Amino acid sequence: MLYFVSTPIGNLEDISLRAISTLKSCDVIACEDTRHSKILLDHYGVDTKTIAYHKFNENNSADGIVELLKKGKNVAVISDAGMPVICDPGNILVKKLIENNLEYTIIPGANAGLSALVLSGFDASKFAFFGFLSEKNRELRCQLQEIADFKGTRIIYSSKYNVNKDLSSLYTALGGVKIAIVSEITKIHEHVQFVELPYQLNEPKGEYVLVIEYVEKTISLPSDNDIYIELSNLMKSMTKQEAMQFIKNKYNLTKSYVYNLYERHKT
Repeated sequence: MLYFVSTPIGNLEDISLRAISTLKSCDVIACEDTRHSKILLDHYGVDTKTIAYHKFNENNSADGIVELLKKGKNVAVISDAGMPVICDPGNILVKKLIENNLEYTIIPGANAGLSALVLSGFDASKFAFFGFLSEKNRELRCQLQEIADFKGTRIIYSSKYNVNKDLSSLYTALGGVKIAIVSEITKIHEHVQFVELPYQLNEPKGEYVLVIEYVEKTISLPSDNDIYIELSNLMKSMTKQEAMQFIKNKYNLTKSYVYNLYERHKT
C-alpha cells in the first residue's frame, strides 16, 4: 500500500494518531526533504527508512516507489508540510500508481489553504485554490484572468520573495479588493492581516496565504469618454494590456468592448 500522509504545517502536534502509526509501520518513507522531515520523525520516535522524493527527481523516484510496491513494500509519502500533492510532488506518482493498478490511500490532516480560508472569515461556501502565481509573464496573465473571472473566494500561496510582486499583480488584475494575508499558521506568531489593494508588506518573512474576498460588483458604469480618460491615465503607469485588463475587471466589461472603446476614442 502507498500512503499519502499529511504532516503539520507549523505546530508539530497537528498530526493524527493514524499518521504516526502509519509512518512507524511502513517500510519506507519518501520525503520531500529528508533533513526537514527528520525533525518531525525524531519528535515522534519514527525510525523508518527515508528516501528523497522531490520535484527534481520526481519521475525517477516515482518509478522506484512503484517497484517497491510491486515487491510488497508499504510506502508513505510526505511533504515538508501539509498535504502531499497540493503544490508539492505527488501527481506523477498517483498517475503511475493508477497505470500500474497499485493500491494507494490518503491519511488526511493539515492544509494551509483551507486553514487560511477559515481564518479569513470570507465566504467559504464557494472558493477556488490557485496555488503559486507563475513567474512567467504569459502564464501569469492567464492565471490572473482565471482569478479575476472566478466568482467566489480565491486562495493563493506566496513566499517572502514574491509576495509583494504578487500583491502588485493582483491589484493590476482585480483592483482595490480586500485580501487577508495569512502567515505563520498554527505557530506562536500566527497572523491574519486584512488589507485593501494596493498594499505592500514591510520586510516579508516566511510563507504566506493570500485569501481574496469576492464581492458582487454593483457599481454604475461611467460614460465611454470617462472610461477612456481613466484608461489613458492608467497607461501612464502600466502597459496597455494591463490597463485594459484593469478596466475590464473594474466595470465588468468584455475584453472586446474595452478594446473597441479605446480604438474609437484614441483618434
